[in-house]
Amino acid sequence: MDSYYQIIGYVGSLLVALSLSMKNIRLLRRINIVGAFTFSMYGLLIGAMPVFILNGYIVLIDIYYLYKMYTTEEQFKMVPVLDKKHNYLKLFLEYYLNDILQFFPNFNRDKLDSLECFFLLRDLRPVGLLIFEEISNKEIKIHIDYVIPEYRDLKSGKYLYNSEIKYLKNLGYELISTESNVKAHVKYLINVGFQKSSENNLLYTKVIL
Repeated sequence: MDSYYQIIGYVGSLLVALSLSMKNIRLLRRINIVGAFTFSMYGLLIGAMPVFILNGYIVLIDIYYLYKMYTTEEQFKMVPVLDKKHNYLKLFLEYYLNDILQFFPNFNRDKLDSLECFFLLRDLRPVGLLIFEEISNKEIKIHIDYVIPEYRDLKSGKYLYNSEIKYLKNLGYELISTESNVKAHVKYLINVGFQKSSENNLLYTKVIL
């Protein structure tokens, strides 16, 4: 029986350690709450009450902050970048370039002048970047729809493709397209309403309703 208790303790410790390596705060909290609960049960099973109480307290703290994260209403705003040579845009791209290329390996900064560019603000913090080009007066093609790791959840995407999409509709656009073969990005595209093209395995489209 002791060996089973040890396995529970190791699993709890591993999950807590894993959570601390996460950049996404929401993901960190979700994994940490499971790890802390598991480790708390381990403490209870072996009669180590300090371990049980401490990790039980961590579970309550995680629940509190997760509740606040999911119930607090955040303010989003799309801000156009009129000067593609602006220092902040340059610094943002340089700082996050390696991460950007993981999701958008074909991104080329040299083409920025011919593209439309917007910063995504979340409670006035610049947390994302949208770059697209006009294919026709009815269609735009997304080159980058990037959110920094700390804010990488579906809230930003849902704002962009549900609320802010009215802005694109008012400009006369009817279709959004993008290409990707990056698994994590494809999963995100499906979650925010894109559909895979039957003619091109890399192409995903979303009709602006």
